[in-house]
Amino acid sequence: MSPATLEQLVEAVRAHPRVLAVGAGTKPRPAAAGDGVTPLSLRALRGIVEYEPDEFTFTARAGTPVAELAQVLGERGQYLPFDPPLAAAGATLGGTVAAGLSGPGRWRFGGVRDFILGARLVDGEGRVLRVGGKVVKNAAGFDLPKFLVGSVGRFGILAELTFKVFPRPAARRTLRLEAPDAAAQVRVLQACAGGRWELEALEASVDDPAVFVRIGAGEASLGPLVADLLARVPGRELPAAEAEAVWAGVAGFTWAHAGGALAKVVLTSGQLPAFVAWVRAQEGARAWVGAGGNVGYVSLPAGAILAFSPWPGMLLRGRGPLWLGPRHPAAVMTAVKRALDPSGRFPGLDD
Repeated sequence: MSPATLEQLVEAVRAHPRVLAVGAGTKPRPAAAGDGVTPLSLRALRGIVEYEPDEFTFTARAGTPVAELAQVLGERGQYLPFDPPLAAAGATLGGTVAAGLSGPGRWRFGGVRDFILGARLVDGEGRVLRVGGKVVKNAAGFDLPKFLVGSVGRFGILAELTFKVFPRPAARRTLRLEAPDAAAQVRVLQACAGGRWELEALEASVDDPAVFVRIGAGEASLGPLVADLLARVPGRELPAAEAEAVWAGVAGFTWAHAGGALAKVVLTSGQLPAFVAWVRAQEGARAWVGAGGNVGYVSLPAGAILAFSPWPGMLLRGRGPLWLGPRHPAAVMTAVKRALDPSGRFPGLDD
């Protein structure tokens, strides 16, 4: 089913005992509907409802492609600083929120959770709820929109979302800093994290002895910042084309196995050596580390099953359980689930 209006979405939810929203399929594992669950495609529920460039906010329907939003925002010199991943592959705004997935810009500016202001969703009773607001300064009750980030359709079906945006930086530079092993990568990550350079992005490759950083500022400021950082950490500035390829690869997960499993796990920078050792113990595994060492991504070849992780995580594509590693769900999650979906129309928190 593919509802194109809010009214059609409500009817579809009420017409089926069990449903799950799906987007463009860029993160297929969270959108995998189990037995007896009807998938509701939101790709037809798209378009910008409202855009206020002077207020730095927009409201769009959940099925709107992130790339379409980026184009409209870019025309006014604005953007979503958390760099929504998989935009080039067709990722939708609702799918990005549901998966809770943020890109390299999360390091300086915060993730998708820090930019969502409000939402309209359909709950398990087929009711349309408006939560949050459409302005940046809003203190109206429980901040439910942030709670919905990473909820993968367990509490309701997102229909419309309001976000704040930022001005795009005037210029950017990308550096490749040398780090011959995991221990060195930890030292570089921690040194960069504690420095004065206000880095936009701080990422590391498990298969390449390097740390990649991105700095955004006025053109006049960039030269001294780059020179100071390279004076403290060995490395080099990347040409524009090479830098663009690095960040496109990070955003699109092009380093991962095509058709293979891909998972996100929660780390701290100090756990990087253990993460690297674990990855190298998995046959054919590849990995990347983002957000200054606070998130890890691991990919296995096509056909392999990713069934375990020492760290909490989510399987984005491939074979294996949706939730990986140790889990400690808060009681508030069960309470919200009971309030929004008393009949169990959406998959359970452990599904």
